Formats: sequence, structure tokens, C-alpha cells
Amino acid sequence: MIQLYMGTTVFVKKFGGVEIIEPALTPPTHNLPPLPIKPKVGAAKSKSKKREIPEGLWTKCPKCSVMIFDKELDERLKVCPKCNHHFPISARERIHSLVETCTFEEMDADMASLDTLKFASYESKLERDRKVTLLKDAVVTGVCKIGPHRAALGVMEFSFMGGSMGSVVGEKLTRLIERATDKDLPVIIISASGGARMQEGAFSLMQMAKTSGALAYHAQNRLPYISILTQSDYGGVMASYASLGDLILAEPGALIGFAGPRVIKDTTQAELPPGFQTAEFLLDHGLIDAIVPRNDMKDRLITYLDFLTAGKKAVAV
Repeated sequence: MIQLYMGTTVFVKKFGGVEIIEPALTPPTHNLPPLPIKPKVGAAKSKSKKREIPEGLWTKCPKCSVMIFDKELDERLKVCPKCNHHFPISARERIHSLVETCTFEEMDADMASLDTLKFASYESKLERDRKVTLLKDAVVTGVCKIGPHRAALGVMEFSFMGGSMGSVVGEKLTRLIERATDKDLPVIIISASGGARMQEGAFSLMQMAKTSGALAYHAQNRLPYISILTQSDYGGVMASYASLGDLILAEPGALIGFAGPRVIKDTTQAELPPGFQTAEFLLDHGLIDAIVPRNDMKDRLITYLDFLTAGKKAVAV
């Protein structure tokens, strides 16, 4: 005989007039409340909280997508260890990687541009980039030692308004070249620029002639000039001093030209060849002399200066 006893199924048996109550071995599941579903461990956390990588520890290479520890990247001068991609670096970092310790004597550090033409928002952009780069303008110039050689060094800062050449940039480079001419020093200019600074109008275009004229006097004294192209070099910079070097070097993957590929394509209505305006393309067509990786740049510069200044040393002896 089966009865319900306090909500539980039981068997009731009689032996000699005595009722014995026994629980059922497998009670039916109907009329019982559903069992609560136990959540999986970590399921809620994985949906609500994503794993985040702290900033300032790792950098993703834009070319091969590998994650690089920032300390390792700094030790390699911002060059990817897997694909050799060259990350942009600041002018100060580049100077530190090339010159001998405590030998860089900066020139005209306080020279700054003025908004003489009252171009819209030009002054605010200058102030913004001065705070970001801690520079007065888009170039750092000075005299230094690279290996055993004293040289005049100018380095463009792309983070300052795209490294554009305005009145101050042209004046600082011209003074650097003229000092190198007076002191019988070789000139090295490292360019990273989008061209002439449009906010200064014709004043910026005049810097093309001024820097080129100073380099002509420098060449008359049989002094070497090495131009190094990095990151991207276009417009008035590439149409003036950047293309006048006795040696023109470039970093791997640097973009070099006068107008951009889109402008050239729209003007000529022709398909451009693969790799157009890269350093590798220009080397194949004889427009630059060598492609030098950033990690090898200092040693190569010392070798080139040994060769280019040998005649001057022989005459002095």
C-alpha cells in the first residue's frame, strides 16, 4: 500500500495488525521543487571582466602583430625583434643612440616660432606640441662627437607638427651648417618631415633656398654632408637639403617622396608600382645610397666619416 506521508512517498505494510512505514527507494520527482542550477566556477567573472594588459608594459607591432615587452623594445632602439619594423623615436632618443656620452652641445635651443601670419589655431598647436615634445620647434641642432669624429648634427622631431619646416627650423639648420663650415666639421642631418609648414606661407618656402645655399658653401670647402631619411620625408624638405647629401642614407621602410602616392596617382591617372616611395624602392632605382638599420647606424656613420674625412686629414698633415 502506498501513501503520502508529509509530502514523501512511503510504503505502509501490516504485520499482525501493526503498520510499518518504510520510505520508497526511488521517490517520484513530480510535485518536488526544481533543484537550483549551480553556476560554473569563473563563468560570471569571464563574462563580466575581461583580461586587460596594463599600459606601459607591452607594445603591439603594427607589422607582424607580435607583443613586445617595452623594456626590450627600448633596448633595441624601438626596432621589432621579429620583423625588424622600425618604430618612430623622438629626436632626443635618436641623439642619445648616436653621440658619445656628454658630448652633445645644443645650439639655439630657445629659438621658437611666432604666429606672424595669424593663421587659425596655429599658436594653440605650437603650444600643444611644445608641451608634448618639450622642444621649442621641430628640430634639435648641435655639435657632438660620433666615435672619434666631431660633427654638426641636426635631428628633426616628427611629433612637432609633423616635423614641418618653418622659419625656425630653416634658421636653426642654416646656423648649424654655417658653424660646421667655419669649424671644418662634417654635417649630418636626420630628417623626418612632412614638408614645409603651411601655416607660415612663403616664409617656410624661403627656407628651402636658405638651407640649400648654406650647404653649397659647405660643399665648396670640401666638407662632407650626410643626409639620413627616416619615417617619412616629403615636400619642401625632400626638395631641398634632405636630397643634397654626399651620402643619402635611409632606415628600412622609410617613406620618401615629394607628393604623396594618392596625389601622384590622381594626377597621372596611372597605377603605381608595388612599394612605390619606400626606401627599398628608391634604393633599387638609384635615388639613395644605402639602407641602414637603426641598430647599425652609429657604426656605419663612423665608417663613412672615416672615409669622407680622410682627405681633409691628409691635407692637414
